[in-house]
Amino acid sequence: MSNTTLLVRKDRIADARLDESEDPALSAGEIRVRVDAFSLTANNITYAAFGDAMHYWRFFAAPQEGWGIVPVWGFATVVQSLHPGVAVGERLYGYWPMARHAVLRPDRLDEGGFLDATPHRRELPVTYNHYARSSRDPFYTPDSEDAQSVLRPLATTAWLIDDFLAEQGFFGARAVLMSSASSKTAYSTAFHLRRRQGIERIGFTSPANRAFCESLGCYDRVLAYEELPRLDATLPCVYVDFAGNADFRARLHGHFPDLKYSCAVGGTHVSALGGGSGLPGPRPTLFFAPAQAQKRQKEWGAADFGKRLVEGWNALRDRATDPARPWLRVQHHDGPDAVLAAYRRMAAGDTDPAFGHVLSLR
Repeated sequence: MSNTTLLVRKDRIADARLDESEDPALSAGEIRVRVDAFSLTANNITYAAFGDAMHYWRFFAAPQEGWGIVPVWGFATVVQSLHPGVAVGERLYGYWPMARHAVLRPDRLDEGGFLDATPHRRELPVTYNHYARSSRDPFYTPDSEDAQSVLRPLATTAWLIDDFLAEQGFFGARAVLMSSASSKTAYSTAFHLRRRQGIERIGFTSPANRAFCESLGCYDRVLAYEELPRLDATLPCVYVDFAGNADFRARLHGHFPDLKYSCAVGGTHVSALGGGSGLPGPRPTLFFAPAQAQKRQKEWGAADFGKRLVEGWNALRDRATDPARPWLRVQHHDGPDAVLAAYRRMAAGDTDPAFGHVLSLR
């Protein structure tokens, strides 16, 4: 079988191309899946932007030096199996390459899923190496596959950000400031933060996306980036940065002399990314969702952690897909050319936040 993969230049992540190759033969214990559908969001652009620093390029090896494969979340079907515990036809949710096919080496199987034990992935975070069997997945319903592809990984990160900040008592802050407020991870975070008493949710966005952010109802205030000076400089606040915009980060740190905490999450402003050294106030600290998840699993137990996470997901899914007032409308992009075009638009920031994009290279 032939495989089609989307490759991205590691040093210029807006530069992408399609690659055609022959699928390798399977070894004993391996399975081959057909990647049926996956989402493309600003979160995937963050994976590319932090590909070296956070090892995202290591999950799926690219065939050429200097190029990488951006990981994506979605659904796949087993089309060939040399593993006795995984049947052809099984439907799986998990972390895939932007490709038509993928090869996994299942390990530590149970009724709910398995880990990929491909050698180069063994030292990478378990969160990204786990594949859920849809037949036993508590998140899964057949009618919500599109919503799961688009929102589920972002919703998990958002839920964990909310949990982390609450665990820390919001570092003594009374407001959470969020950049890239129209991004799905940001508004999912604001959705979860709504249950926290005494914490104001303030989103920053571009003028073009302001009306959308205000329509969500999950922010107490929405400001354009240039309106930062309107905020009281004495407001005790934490900053959760989904944009990665170095200039805005510097202005925000300078505006709040007593900023309580600076949390770096994403890099949606690809052309404006930069480091956080030399800033006044707290040094920006990268939030790594798998670390918070593993901490809570140890403290609460895996079953209780999973129950709470599913409850959070169900609440967000129901609100985001409410037919009367949906936050999310799904667009499908099928075929290699459509996938390449969608990636280029996402990398350039040329997207409407009201839409979620589900892609397939088939």
